[in-house]
Amino acid sequence: MKTLFKFILNLIPRPLLIKLSYIAQPILVLFLRGSRYTDPIDGKQFRKFLPYGYENPRGNVLSPSTLSLERHRLLWLYLKNETDFFTASKKILHFAPEQAFYKRFKNIKHFDYVTTDLNSPIATVKADICNLPFESNSFDVILCNHVLEHILDDTKAMQELFRVLRPRGMGIFQIPQDLKLEKTFEDHSINDKKERAKIFGQYDHVRIYGRDYFQKLRTIGFEVNEVDYTAALSDQEIDRYRLAKGEIIPVVYKPIS
Repeated sequence: MKTLFKFILNLIPRPLLIKLSYIAQPILVLFLRGSRYTDPIDGKQFRKFLPYGYENPRGNVLSPSTLSLERHRLLWLYLKNETDFFTASKKILHFAPEQAFYKRFKNIKHFDYVTTDLNSPIATVKADICNLPFESNSFDVILCNHVLEHILDDTKAMQELFRVLRPRGMGIFQIPQDLKLEKTFEDHSINDKKERAKIFGQYDHVRIYGRDYFQKLRTIGFEVNEVDYTAALSDQEIDRYRLAKGEIIPVVYKPIS
C-alpha cells in the first residue's frame, strides 16, 4: 500500500491529484470505517488511516474523510481549544488551502475568507507569495502551512506575510522541520526531482528547516510562540487522533509597533 501511494504521489501532478481525491474520498470512507481512530475535524471514526509521503510514506496518517494529515488535525485542535479563531469575526488569508479546511472555513459566515496560490485549483486569488496583490495590514489571520519550503526566496515571502498581516494579527506558518538540525539546510543547485525527493523529502521542496526557523521569523519582525500542543494531550489522544508527538506549531503575531 505504501509503495502504491508513493508511486501515485510522484506520478500525478498535485492539482490533478486534488481533483481525483474528491472522487476517491467517499469510497475510502466506507471501506475504512471503524472505531479505532478519530478525525477531530469531522468526528468520523475509522479502523485505520491511509499512508502518506513522497519519499518514505508514513503509515496510518491520512484521514479518509477530510484527507487531513497529522499537522492538520493538530492545528484544528489548537485553534478550536486554545484560540478564538472559530468564534470571532476575522479576515483570513489562506495560502494553498488544504482540503481538510477549505469548505469548512469558507462556510463560516463571520469569516471574510480569502484563498491564494499560484497553482491550486481551489484558490480564488492566483498570486506569488513573494509579491502579494494585497494592501498592507489587511488580514487578521494568515494561514501559510507547508508552503515556505517550496519558495526559493523565503525571506521575501516572510516579509510579504508580515506586510499584509494587521498589527496584533496572528499567523500560523507550519513547515516540515527537523528539530535535530540547528541550522536550515538548502542547496539550490539540486535541480533533479529524484535527488530533491531523496534529500529534502519531496521533489518540490528546496530546503529542510532546522531550529533556526523561529529566529528567522523573529528577524522579519514577528513575535513567535513555539507551541508544542501535543504536550497538552494524553498519549491516548495523540494515538487516537494520529498526531506527531512533539510537532511544533509556529504561532506568530505582528506587534503594534
